[in-house]
Amino acid sequence: MELIQVVITLLIVLLLVKPVGAYLVKVYDYETTGLDRVFGPVERFIYRLIGVKEKESMGWKKYVFAMLLSNFVMMILLYIIFRIQKFLPLNPDKIDNMPPALAFNTAASFITNTNWQAYSGENSLSYLSQMIAITFPMFTSAATGFAVAIAFIRGLRARQNNLGNFYVDLVRSLTRVFLPLSFIVALFLVFQGVPQTLHGAADATTLEGAKQTITRGPVASLESIKHLGTNGGGYFGTNSAHPFENPTPLSNLMEILCMMLLPTALVYAFGVMIKNKRQGWSVFAAMGIMFLVFLSVVFIAEYNGTPALNGLGVHGNMEGKEVRFGISESSLFTAVTTAVTTGSVNNMHESLTPMGGLVPLGEMMLNNVFGGKGVGLLNGLLYVILTVFICGLMVGRTPEFLGKKIESKEVKLASIALLIHPVLILVPTAIALITHGAISSILNPGYHGVSEVLYAFTSGAANNGSAFGGLTANTNFYNIAIGLVMLFGRYISIIAMLAIAGSFATKKMVAATTGTFRTDTPLFTGILVVIIAVIGALTFFPALALGPIAEHLGMFH
Repeated sequence: MELIQVVITLLIVLLLVKPVGAYLVKVYDYETTGLDRVFGPVERFIYRLIGVKEKESMGWKKYVFAMLLSNFVMMILLYIIFRIQKFLPLNPDKIDNMPPALAFNTAASFITNTNWQAYSGENSLSYLSQMIAITFPMFTSAATGFAVAIAFIRGLRARQNNLGNFYVDLVRSLTRVFLPLSFIVALFLVFQGVPQTLHGAADATTLEGAKQTITRGPVASLESIKHLGTNGGGYFGTNSAHPFENPTPLSNLMEILCMMLLPTALVYAFGVMIKNKRQGWSVFAAMGIMFLVFLSVVFIAEYNGTPALNGLGVHGNMEGKEVRFGISESSLFTAVTTAVTTGSVNNMHESLTPMGGLVPLGEMMLNNVFGGKGVGLLNGLLYVILTVFICGLMVGRTPEFLGKKIESKEVKLASIALLIHPVLILVPTAIALITHGAISSILNPGYHGVSEVLYAFTSGAANNGSAFGGLTANTNFYNIAIGLVMLFGRYISIIAMLAIAGSFATKKMVAATTGTFRTDTPLFTGILVVIIAVIGALTFFPALALGPIAEHLGMFH
């Protein structure tokens, strides 16, 4: 029965991929569409308000500058709000200001679509901060990722240096995608019992006569964009395991669908926009195969549980899981939230079996199993470019992708985007494990402690934001280190990929011949999966061997 629930959820996702993907194509089509009659007046008002010329096109450098400038300004505003929130309105529970290091970490986290939380939301943020400095950047960071992905796709198909207009793409993402969907989902969550109020905490008397303070607030509006925007930051410290964030099996289903909806649909939209649907399905199939492998591993690992406990008659690992969801829905949520880099959790990843805990680590390390808003597709296409290049070397041909030659410039930029990810994970992890203050934050010593630190920096570099738990991350060392990792992990790879798009945009199309290596076939899908697996294993296996793999082997002694 539980397996059927998982299958039905995934089938619903597949049914939504094509219609939602087709809608996304219309959203970012600059030619006149029916959508302009609905959203056009509001959007043109916004353009006039911010001084943007709707028809102005941007090369890759101007597009990058606009993206960085807008994100930097927003990050500064977020930091200021966190530092002065106790003096601002909508703070009925009189919550104090955030310390500087934590404010920096949180601002960096939410502007980069990471949503890593070194704090407990209900105790650290006022209502104003939750709405303006948390919910607002959940919209803009997701829209930024979408805009960048669309710009890259335009670069692949363009015949001149024109990636579109960042501000137009950003506004359209907000008005035509995230705001309408978030409003609908928020209403559904309220229907399921998620609070949406500006009243302060409620005082209640339990059946035993004890007094209890129940924290509440504008939760449903945050939860909707949290999952639709693959953000992940929870209103409460226990995230989507909290009954006010995720009260029912239906709300759990909705949150999973919201996480997978746009990342999967964007891959289909990519195929439509480049006028090669087979290419889109080829990339989709590669991502889908990897997702199903990871899902199977965590599903089997959690159902098998711990060998030592199995001998005592305890079957399956229910530690750290909500009985409302059980093993199957917890395993599915774990695989989904790290595949699409949401970071939301409905169970404690710290309490997963070692092989179960390997799954979220592995998905974040690869960072291309559908991935987050826009950036997941970019990472997938990064591996496509590298795969085409490697296959071209094997047969002695100049590699081509979508009719454009891949030359040294593109390979160097792709290498930068590829290498920055493991560097930002492994180097800070190594530094933390030889720093006394950082080691003292580890709750569980030994192999599990290594996993705690490795998971924290992997989550930051992948802009995922989920936490393994156990690690006391609210220290100056971790707040600053993970904050920097989140910023570099987000923007260095984006800049490199947009530079590749700018280079492709200026290249002439090359006619396909009988010797052209096709990239829209099942054979290429298989090669792509193998190359991703090999590169991932060569890069991260030594670190994983010191953490979850060693812990798994230790269970049998």
